[in-house]
Amino acid sequence: MHQDPKTGKETGSVEVEGVSLHMSRPADPSQEWIGQREALDQLQACWLVVAQEDMPLSPRIVGPPGIGKTTLAMAAAREREQELYIFQATADTRPEDLLVTPVLAESGQISYHASPLVTAMIRGGICVIDEGNRMSEKSWASLAPLLDHRRYAESIVAGITIAAHADFRCCVTMNEDASTYEVPDYILSRLQPTLPLEFPDREDEMAILQYHLPFASAEMLAMTVDFLQEAHGLDLDYSPRDGIHILQYALKRLAQDRTHPLAQDTAWQESLQRVLGDEALDLKRLAVRRRQALGNEPPPMDFGDIFFGDDSPLNPGRGGG
Repeated sequence: MHQDPKTGKETGSVEVEGVSLHMSRPADPSQEWIGQREALDQLQACWLVVAQEDMPLSPRIVGPPGIGKTTLAMAAAREREQELYIFQATADTRPEDLLVTPVLAESGQISYHASPLVTAMIRGGICVIDEGNRMSEKSWASLAPLLDHRRYAESIVAGITIAAHADFRCCVTMNEDASTYEVPDYILSRLQPTLPLEFPDREDEMAILQYHLPFASAEMLAMTVDFLQEAHGLDLDYSPRDGIHILQYALKRLAQDRTHPLAQDTAWQESLQRVLGDEALDLKRLAVRRRQALGNEPPPMDFGDIFFGDDSPLNPGRGGG
């Protein structure tokens, strides 16, 4: 083993059943969690062991992108004073990516690299499987014994079984969007409980933006928070991450144009359009269009609706005539 110069933590290799595994490096858990203390307490409760026969839970944290699901897990790991490892799931994730990957060395020999998940299992750390519902069932199946009372994983490529350290903890974040796989029920039954993460209130959202951009003016912070709070009220999934990007670009535009300085509101409007697109300029209209697309709101009335009933063959909007 040797020490990572950034973290001071030991890294290197460990031997499991006669196979040498190169370990992954831990992530930096320094991000602060602001507000919603209840969500952090719920996650910490999942990882408690209350009796010798008890086992920790592996919850799934669900919510829209950019709301802070990974940051929540980072804060929990820091409070527990455990190493944090993050595995980024994708549609291309294979079982060997999740566990142990064979790599052909320059010498022509095969070396085996432990994923962040397996490294956390061995070292007694915390692993966040980020955006887990982007993985296929084949990848999830390789984790079934790890997520129940057995607490081990089998690497087919390395020919070894890896037992999880007693201090190992795990959670899975999942985005609520359409670009994901359906997670099989036998996996969902192991990823319990579900911890939904809500959008922050105005005070917390302001604190989040101030934490990330302490150099932003009060006026621009207020414009951004006003926009985000209106979006939350209309059930639009614009997140604090979006607000950070809007502010970042607006501030850069203000700093850039010294000869023809932009007004703050002009720079902010331009940034809103560049970051989120034209549709974000009219939130109310966007909210109506999205509800119509989901079938939750009828289309606007036209001439036929006014003079003819829904079932009338003379109503062109209802398929008659």
